[in-house]
Amino acid sequence: MRMTSSTIRTRWSPKPYTATPQHRRAAKAAAAVAAGALALSLSACGSSDEGSGGSTGDTNDTSNNVTLPKLDGTSLEVAAVWSGTEQANFKKVLQEFEKRTGAKVTFVPAQDPIINFIGSKVAGGQPPDIAMLPQPGAIKQAVDKGWAKELGSEAVKELGENYSQGWQDIGKVSGKPYGVYYKAANKSLIWYNNQVFENAGASEPETWPDLLNTAQTVFDSGVTPFSIGGAEGWTLTDWFENVYLSQAGPEKYDQLAKHEIKWTDPSVKDALTTLAQVWGKPDWIAGGANGALQTDFPASVTQVFTGGDQPKAAMVAAGDFAQVNIPSSMKIGTDAKVFPFPAVGDNGPVVSGGDAAVILQDSKGSQALATWLASPDAASIQAKLGGYLSPNKNVPNSDYPNAVQQKIAKALIDAGDDFRFDMSDQAPQAFGGTPGKGEWKILQDFLKNPKDIAGTQAKLEAEAAAAYGN
Repeated sequence: MRMTSSTIRTRWSPKPYTATPQHRRAAKAAAAVAAGALALSLSACGSSDEGSGGSTGDTNDTSNNVTLPKLDGTSLEVAAVWSGTEQANFKKVLQEFEKRTGAKVTFVPAQDPIINFIGSKVAGGQPPDIAMLPQPGAIKQAVDKGWAKELGSEAVKELGENYSQGWQDIGKVSGKPYGVYYKAANKSLIWYNNQVFENAGASEPETWPDLLNTAQTVFDSGVTPFSIGGAEGWTLTDWFENVYLSQAGPEKYDQLAKHEIKWTDPSVKDALTTLAQVWGKPDWIAGGANGALQTDFPASVTQVFTGGDQPKAAMVAAGDFAQVNIPSSMKIGTDAKVFPFPAVGDNGPVVSGGDAAVILQDSKGSQALATWLASPDAASIQAKLGGYLSPNKNVPNSDYPNAVQQKIAKALIDAGDDFRFDMSDQAPQAFGGTPGKGEWKILQDFLKNPKDIAGTQAKLEAEAAAAYGN
C-alpha cells in the first residue's frame, strides 16, 4: 500500500537468511494499513462479540479536542467500501460529527476497486464529498485526474498534531496534502491456536529460524503448521513483503516498491529463497499448495480456530483484521493469540496498510469532515467499538476494547516512522492489485513451484516493467 520517504532509525540487515542470534528486538506492529483494500479490500469489519475483539463500549463520553464550524443545512456524502459492522461503526463516527456541527452526512456504499466507482460518479457529475481510498496509488490517481482537492489548513493542523511524519507523508502527492489516514492495518502478524501450541510445547518465535523450529515442533505434534489463503494473491504478497522488508531493509524495499531496482535483483532471490523454506514444504501447509490455492482469506483464518485439538492448521500470517474471522467461541488473547511476524534480518518487519479520507468536492463542510476524521475524538469512537486500528497517536490506548488490540495499537504508534506501507498497494494495479494477474498470479505459481526462483523473478520483472512503464 504505501511507500514513505521517512527515515529509519534502526539498523536493518540486507543479508540473506542465516540463523542469527536472538538478540534482535521483537517486530513492531503496524497497521494499514487498511487496509488497504489492498488493492483488494482488506477492510476489517469490527464485531460486537468478545471473540472477535469487538465491544459495546460507551462511545458517548467523547472528548472535545477539535474545533469544528457550525454547518446547519449542509449535506455531505462519504463513500467507502466498508460494509456490515465496520460500516455501522463508522456511521457512529459520522453521527457524532452531525451532532457537533448540525450537518447531515450520508454514507455511500462503494464497490471495489473504489477508484473505478469514484470515476463513474465523477463522470455522472455526482461525486461524493469525501471518499475513503485504500491505496497511495489511488490517491495519486485521484489527484492526477483532477478529482482530489487539497486539504485545508485546519485538517493539516490536525494531521501535524496527531500523526507521525510518515503517516502524513503517505497522504501527500507531489508534497501537497490530500489524504487523512483515518484507519490503519497491521500486516506483520501471525495468529495462532494457543491450545495447539500448548499441546506441542511450542513457543512464540521472534526470529525466522525460531519460526521454522516452531513449525517443526507443531508438525511433530500431529498438526499442520500453516494455513495460507492462497486463493487470494494479496495474502502471498504480504508474506513476501514481510520477509523482504526485514531481510533486504527499508531502502531496498522503497526501491523495489518504485521499481527503481528490478525484480531480478539478488535481494528478491534471497527473499524468495527464504519463503521457499516454508512454501517448499507442502506438509507444512494445510491442504498442500493446491489446497492453499483453493482457500480464501476468511477460511484460512477460520480453519486455524476450528476443529478442537486438531484444527487444519496451527497458525496463519494475517493482519489485525483477521480477528473478525475468528469464531466467537475462541477468546482473543486466550484461545486465539498473535505474535509479530518474526525477524529475518536484524529487525522484524513493520508492514502497514490503511484507508485515507480524500476530499472530492471542496467546501467548508467537506474540509470540516476531513478535519474531524484527523482528530483523536473521531478515531476514539470507533476504537472503542473494536475491529479498528488508528494511526492517530493521540487516541488513548485504553480506548481499544481488549488487551490484544491495545498491544497492536501501541506497537503501531511506538513504531513512529519505522514502518513501510504495503508494497503491492503502491504498485500500479495491473501489477500489484489484480486477481489472476501480475504479482498475485506469479506468487500463486511460486507457491505451487517454489523451486523456480529464477523463473519467478523473470516473470515478476517482465510484468512490473510493463505496468510501471520503465
